[in-house]
Amino acid sequence: MSNKIKVGMVQINNSFSGQNYLPLSLGFLYSYASIHVPEFDRFEFLNPIYKRIKVQDAVRILRGADIVAFSTYVWNHKLSLAIAEELKRVNPNCLIVFGGCHVPDNETDKYLESYEFIDIAAVGEGEKVFSSILENFSTKQWSLVPSIAYRDNNGTIKQQPQCERIKDMNEIPSPFLEGYFDNLIKDNPEEKWIGLWETNRGCPFACTFCDWGVGFKSKVQKYDLEDRLYLEADWFSHNKIEFIFCCDANFGIYKDRDYSIVERFAANKEKYGYPHALSVQNTKNNSETSYEVQKLLSQTGLNKGVLIAFQSLHEPTLKAIKRNNIKLSHFFDLQKKFTQDKVVTFSDLILGLPEETYESFLSGISKLIEMGQHNRIQFNNLSILPNTEMASEEYIDKYGLKLTESNIVNIHGTLEESEIEETQMMVVGTKSAPDEKWVKMRSLGYMVGFLHFNKILQIPIVLSNAIFGVSYEKIFNGFLEGNMESESALGTIREEFFQHARDMQQGAPEFVPSEKWLNVWWPPDELSFINIVTSGKLDEFYSDAKKILFGILESHGAEGYEDVINQAVHLNKSLIKLPNQSDKLDFVLKYNIWDVYNSIVSGLPLELSEGAYNHSVDRSEDKWDSWEEWCQKVVWWGNKKGAYLYDCNVSDKTPEIEKEPFGNDARYQ
Repeated sequence: MSNKIKVGMVQINNSFSGQNYLPLSLGFLYSYASIHVPEFDRFEFLNPIYKRIKVQDAVRILRGADIVAFSTYVWNHKLSLAIAEELKRVNPNCLIVFGGCHVPDNETDKYLESYEFIDIAAVGEGEKVFSSILENFSTKQWSLVPSIAYRDNNGTIKQQPQCERIKDMNEIPSPFLEGYFDNLIKDNPEEKWIGLWETNRGCPFACTFCDWGVGFKSKVQKYDLEDRLYLEADWFSHNKIEFIFCCDANFGIYKDRDYSIVERFAANKEKYGYPHALSVQNTKNNSETSYEVQKLLSQTGLNKGVLIAFQSLHEPTLKAIKRNNIKLSHFFDLQKKFTQDKVVTFSDLILGLPEETYESFLSGISKLIEMGQHNRIQFNNLSILPNTEMASEEYIDKYGLKLTESNIVNIHGTLEESEIEETQMMVVGTKSAPDEKWVKMRSLGYMVGFLHFNKILQIPIVLSNAIFGVSYEKIFNGFLEGNMESESALGTIREEFFQHARDMQQGAPEFVPSEKWLNVWWPPDELSFINIVTSGKLDEFYSDAKKILFGILESHGAEGYEDVINQAVHLNKSLIKLPNQSDKLDFVLKYNIWDVYNSIVSGLPLELSEGAYNHSVDRSEDKWDSWEEWCQKVVWWGNKKGAYLYDCNVSDKTPEIEKEPFGNDARYQ
């Protein structure tokens, strides 16, 4: 019988489309300890728990362990607690250690008081702390371990000062190259893995909603390129890891180095077929580096879209959240370059930030669209993360943040009952946007997503702005406030947006469940898109939308818009990707609307001309045989690309066979 000390490790991540994350944090703990802990071979490490499983199943795996270490954050904290509590009940002698970003840095002793079954709570970087715990396990001299709170022999909770950060990241051996994940992969042959990966650690920024830069004092530490990162890239390819998520806060901060990393992955993809994708978080303030890195990722097929993250465009908000934002002029340059290179971009804004108002939020959305963002703006709901400046009582009181606890559900996540639900503290109101103002702001995000970024009305909206001079602010606000019957197609959608926002204020999840459509959680705007198309109410919607849009144009003093907008609506409706549409579609328009629209979204305005413009839409290449397949491959997978419209060929030559204006498509008769 083995006398080795058994160590269990738990880093629970959510699974996506049958794929699971390799537990990188645990790999770092193990590999660092392997060379820094004397007599390391005294310890026997169990395979880690890396995904959500039943509490009893986890306890069965861990019950014989002498030490169990949990890496925790918002997405796994409650399940980790439940496992630890039950494990302590069946094995009181097991040392339970909690670490990770969820353990509070400043009140670690109070955290330990709240959970009697936890023996040690650790904060900060875990490698040195975990190794020290192993080293002192036999003697239980926890006073020698830095960065922890623990109970002494009398049951008194004591807290140790934090240790210094690791200055040379190469002190941590690579868990990939040293074989930590080999047994995990071998013992779970049915699993598909997502690689978490780190090329540097730290962040020079201090955004109040994020803890990436907390405690790092603006220092970013790098791993060795030649002897480590290149070889890790090769490891991913040899192990057929399809998707790599780079955990760096600012990839591209080291221009030549990071560009060469992408080159290595690109070469490996061409040679081995893996990985399929590399996802990175852009460096914040270097547009040229971002452009070069993301262009290469796109050209080699390693990315699905470039995220240009703003969070807010409102100066008082940026000041309140300590956000060193990318300059708008840089964004315009990036957007123009990416558009010309046919590189898809998307942006994000955080909804509910301090000092943001409905008016400033609407203005920010409109500004981004004016500057060329027509593919997607993600409107992320603000939630309070542990160990951030925003989580302090002083900050919450200062900006009047109204919080509600709601279950965490994943966008497009499966509707499956969970034994333990994880929750988040979501911001559903602020001093600058209280109650119904927040509801209106949240509903605005849904409406803009539905009309503009789901492309259901983007063409007439763009022409209303570019040709008739109506601001995007006035257009979107008009759809949110305009008179319409509550039971009409568009009125029903608007009411659903407002009601969902109010439900969120009462603790409802961010997304909407649908058993009918793929049995997943949908963003409200996407589900409304699905419902309006599949219910046969598309024509009714366009009739409602034209009434609102005509009213907005008329109030603006526009003239001669009816014919142009009518044809723009028809064109938009004709180009929506739908299942069971394999025939070619031909129709004639009086204006060069398609060319004007494409020129505008490409940043190269073109004058509207009158004539006979023959449109031909080839729908034979993109086909979906069912509504379910369409929901997945168009609405879901096309989200960030905004890939909801067919392409269209236009000629101003007289057709051989005369066609009626607006065509003869049976869908719209």
